[in-house]
Amino acid sequence: MATGRAERRLAAILAADVAGYSRLMGVDEEGTLAALKAIRRELADPKIKEHRGRIVKTTGDGLLLEFASVVDAVRCAVDVQREMAERNADVPPDHRIELRMGINVGDIIRDGRDIYGDGVNVAARLEALAEPGGICVSRVVRDQVRDKLAFSFEDMGEQQVKNIARPIRVHRILLGEAKGPFEATAGGQSRAPLPLPDKPSIAVLPFQNMSKRLSPRSPASVGCS
Repeated sequence: MATGRAERRLAAILAADVAGYSRLMGVDEEGTLAALKAIRRELADPKIKEHRGRIVKTTGDGLLLEFASVVDAVRCAVDVQREMAERNADVPPDHRIELRMGINVGDIIRDGRDIYGDGVNVAARLEALAEPGGICVSRVVRDQVRDKLAFSFEDMGEQQVKNIARPIRVHRILLGEAKGPFEATAGGQSRAPLPLPDKPSIAVLPFQNMSKRLSPRSPASVGCS
C-alpha cells in the first residue's frame, strides 16, 4: 500500500541552549527558572516574532526555532545575544545566564509541529561549538548573509562533530566587533576593504625618477644629432 510522501522543505534552523545550565540550577534553582522565564517573555519571544520565526519546541534549557529566511534567523540571533550581553553587564559572572546558538540552512522533514533531518542535527552541533554568548553558523549560512548583513565572521575551519559523517565548515559571528563586511581568520587577523572618502580627494604618492640623469652636454639633452 502506498504511503504519503513526507513534507520536506528548505529552512533556516536555529538551536539555542543555556551555557552551564546544570551549574546555574545547582546554585539557585528558583532564581534561574524565574530568570529564564523573564528572558523568554521580555526578550526571546518578542524577537522571534519580530523576525518571523517559529518556536518548534523547547527542551528544558533549549529552544529549536525555524525561519523561512536565513537573514531573519541571523538577525534574530544577533539581536538576542547583544541584548543578553547588556542584561548581563552588571551580573556576577557565575550568575549570568548566557546562551549558545547554532544556525544552519538545510532540508527538513516536518511531522506535525516538529521538524527532523540532517539540517536540524547540524544546527544542534553548531550550537554545541559556540562559546557562551556566541553564535556559530555553517558555511552556507555565512555565504547567504555575508553580502546582506554587516556582521563580521571568524572562520573556525572544518570541524568533525558527533554523528555527522562529513566535517562541517564553521564560522563564528563576531558580536563584539564593529560592524563591517569583513572576514576574520581563525588567527584573528581580518581582511577589510578600505573605506571610500565621502568627498573627492587627491592622493599624493611618492615619485621616483627611474631614468638616468642627463648632463647638460649630453646629446640627448639637445636633440638628435
